[in-house]
Formats: sequence, C-alpha cells, structure tokens
Amino acid sequence: MTRASLDKQPHEVASMFDGVAANYDLTNDVISLGQARLWRKEVAKAVAARPGQKVLDLAAGTATSSLPFAATGAYTVPCDFSLGMLREGKKRHSWLPLTAGDATRLPFKDDVFDTVTISFGLRNVHDTDAALRELHRVTKPGGQVVICEFSQPVWGPFRTVYMEYLMRALPPVARAVSSNPDAYVYLAESIREWPEQPELAARLQKAGWSRVAWRNLSGGIVALHRGFKG
Repeated sequence: MTRASLDKQPHEVASMFDGVAANYDLTNDVISLGQARLWRKEVAKAVAARPGQKVLDLAAGTATSSLPFAATGAYTVPCDFSLGMLREGKKRHSWLPLTAGDATRLPFKDDVFDTVTISFGLRNVHDTDAALRELHRVTKPGGQVVICEFSQPVWGPFRTVYMEYLMRALPPVARAVSSNPDAYVYLAESIREWPEQPELAARLQKAGWSRVAWRNLSGGIVALHRGFKG
C-alpha cells in the first residue's frame, strides 16, 4: 500500500486511490460522520442536471457521485485517473461510460459539457490551476463548474476542534474501516494544507470562470464553489 506525499505526484496519488478503491465509499461515510451523503445531495442540486445535457464528473472514483446526474437523464461521463477506482466503478455501474483521464490534460474536445463538476478531488490534483483551466476549456459557453471540496470552518473554536479530529481521531477510525489507513493520513494533511474559500474563488476567476461564488456546508468543513463560462 502507498501513501501519497503533499507535493501530489500523480503516480503516487493514483496508486494510493487504487489501494483504497474497494472500501472507499464506506470509509467516506464513516469518517465524515454520515455527512458525505448530504454533501452529495447539495452537489446534485447545484448541478441541476437535465435530460439531454452533458455532465463531466471529474475525480468520480467509483462513479457513486455520478449516479444523481445520470438519474436525471443527462449524459454523464465519470472520469478519474485511478484505474483501480474505475475498475471498481465498472463492476458496480457497468452502464456508465467511465473514462480514464488526468485533470490537467483531459481527453475531451473544447466546449463539450454543459456542466463540469468535481467533488473532493481538486485537492489531490498536482496542478490545481491547470485543472481549473482544463475544466473551463471543455465546458460549453454559458456552462458551469461546480466544485465541492473540503475547506476551512469559518468559526474559530469549531475550526480548532475540527483540525484536532482530522489529525488525531481520523487515522484510528481509518485504521478500523480502510484497507489503507495511511491514505487517510495523507487526506487529512491535504485538507489542512488546502487554501481557504476566497483563495479558491480567486483561482477560479484567474482560470477564466466568471460569476464565481461559494457557500459553506457543515460550517465550512466543505465549500461548494460555482462559476460560469462567459
């Protein structure tokens, strides 16, 4: 098993996710104290997929996150660069067009998707700004990006408690339910190092997205960012 380093070399991150693919969805539910499902519902509302639309779900993992979009009748493409995750997803959802792809060099033409979305994956991309530009490139004019990512709690005392949970409580919990607990130590550290909400919004604007806004979920543990292609 492997643990990625915080410089997020692509082969390290891909190998790490290959190693946790089988139990990934269960582990997420446990360590998020059941909040992960609520966050996915908020993403589905923000994406607001409709029949006939094309939706790219980047860092889709086993494609669990893609199901709400596909259920609306939208043509949904789950994309990930962990082959282990994609294999696991194909076992469960063989009817979805799971696609291997690197967020910094997406295997799609310009101006293809009505919505591009990524949940809890942008943090693990080697070059965040390149990924935001690629998402912009493959989105149709007038289309949108929806990003759901761990963020920083906005209330100081809660932030302190949350960081204590991440660094002290999460690894033992991960050891109990995950096939690779070291992966979750990396994930906890990557959350702590991730930029706060205004900085990510600024990076979206720099990548070409307009009307950028965000809202906090669960007190800022997670933030939902949105932008539009002009």
